[in-house]
Amino acid sequence: MATATPTADLRAQNLFKFDHHVALITGGASGLGEMAAQAFVQNGAKVFIASRKESELQSVAQRLNALGPGTCEYIVADLKDKAGCERLSAEVKNRTDVLTVLINNSGATWGAPADDFPEHGWDKIMALNVKAIFYLTVALVPLLEKSAVAKDLPSRVINIASVAGLMTSDPTVTEEGGLSVVGHGAYSYGPSKAACIHLSRQQASQYAPRNILVNCICPGLFPSRMSSFGIQKSLDFFLSSQPTGKIGTPEDFAGLVLYLCSRGASHVTGNVIEIDGGSMRSGWRLKAKRSKI
Repeated sequence: MATATPTADLRAQNLFKFDHHVALITGGASGLGEMAAQAFVQNGAKVFIASRKESELQSVAQRLNALGPGTCEYIVADLKDKAGCERLSAEVKNRTDVLTVLINNSGATWGAPADDFPEHGWDKIMALNVKAIFYLTVALVPLLEKSAVAKDLPSRVINIASVAGLMTSDPTVTEEGGLSVVGHGAYSYGPSKAACIHLSRQQASQYAPRNILVNCICPGLFPSRMSSFGIQKSLDFFLSSQPTGKIGTPEDFAGLVLYLCSRGASHVTGNVIEIDGGSMRSGWRLKAKRSKI
């Protein structure tokens, strides 16, 4: 039976160091992407953040570089189609010979009544939330593979999905609360995130032999541009479904991202990890509806 050997270095400073990483984070100028970028920079890594709005990218890069000790550069990119993904990949390769982490975080949502839901509300969401992950990852796999160091330091891909990709309840917002206007539903968002989850599992199987680990994170409610309306209007409603009594924080998300990119997670791939304070799995939501019989 295999046991720990005298040569194994199990100190935290060996298992959880990040200054060797070079990361690309899409959607890195706000929300979860910005949280992940800050985590890497504050732990000594080099980070590229990418999104459409240069003014936001400049502001975030300036803020993160002031924090250090790592560095942050930005790339203006629009991942609405395959060409946009390939342009971003080419620019990354122009700027660096090493890429050890890819975080596919760019995403969007669309809310409308079911009987008036526009076709482009499907096309745009599926293109950004699913297709872009596929094409950008494919384009960067050669660089990720080349940058991996032996079996104990593989490269990493993290795809950001959502608990919405796991839920099958009615997405329509009610008077009780929700993330958008009453009567609207994010009908294309949940299916797009379910597709992201499935794609992540396929990628994990495909790329593990090339020393690239792929995992998927499914956040619950975190502060972001996408969730700001719902948090302002319905915070009490959301807290009522949280066993922990709070929504997610930057520390919560950053801790999971750093773990998945650490030496301590070098045998972790193909996982879909919910980070939602236990609301999906604890049965908390069902307590008020339980029968007395």
